[in-house]
Amino acid sequence: MTTQAQDKLYSDEFPLGDIELLDGPLKKARDLNIETLLKYDCDRMLAPYRKEAGLEPRKPTYPNWDGLDGHVGGHYLSALAINAATGNEECRRRMEYMLEELNLCAEANDKRNEPWSRNYVGGFPGSAKLWSTFRNGDFGTYFGSWAPFYNLHKMFAGLRDSWLYCDNATGRRLFLKFCDWAVDITSGLSDEQMEQMLGNEHGGMNEVLADAYAMTGEKKYLDCARRFTHRKLLNPMEQHHDCLDNMHANTQIPKVVGFQRISELDGDNKMHDA
Repeated sequence: MTTQAQDKLYSDEFPLGDIELLDGPLKKARDLNIETLLKYDCDRMLAPYRKEAGLEPRKPTYPNWDGLDGHVGGHYLSALAINAATGNEECRRRMEYMLEELNLCAEANDKRNEPWSRNYVGGFPGSAKLWSTFRNGDFGTYFGSWAPFYNLHKMFAGLRDSWLYCDNATGRRLFLKFCDWAVDITSGLSDEQMEQMLGNEHGGMNEVLADAYAMTGEKKYLDCARRFTHRKLLNPMEQHHDCLDNMHANTQIPKVVGFQRISELDGDNKMHDA
């Protein structure tokens, strides 16, 4: 297994595959985690993505997150990739199966030939109505929905991790196509409109787009990452003003992590330019 993607993203870290856990609490926790992961059904995880791509789900979706359906599949893909990288072959098999199915969804979305659907790999409920209006600056459906970009961010991260940890070519292609979708879907929005829409929880979108830049060197991803910087929160913090009272931590922390990631990459660029 090569580690090209991981080397590009984290130049000072070693591959997960270099780690072997010996008997002890960490190995016990890891094994229990894998045991739990393997109790889930990939086809049920994939159902939201097939549905939004206009394909018949192979099995019914898990009902627990009605309204936010689709985000758990991204978390699951990340978990499979991490455990595949440390040698679990069943996790690798499941990861590869999910990527094959997600590729079918991406192809189906491309064939729709609708302005919002090209390169889309999301499972958000009612994607067509949401994103077709969003791209035109109509945020009515967007703000009436349960955290659309928070949802999609989990699949961005899952696809990234399948490339990052397992050097999977399908994961790489789908991840970058999905990043291209993010660039395109926001390209017609003004800075004021971007700031407005960032008032809805959006996960670590700035971080994952910055990661795409770090792994490819394509500036469009870093430019888009900057557009996902929520100035209402980050500008006061940058001036050492505490604006966090009554804020939901799970919403705010990813914004700060992504902002720091962008700042690090900007610093690297300045060093290279010098």
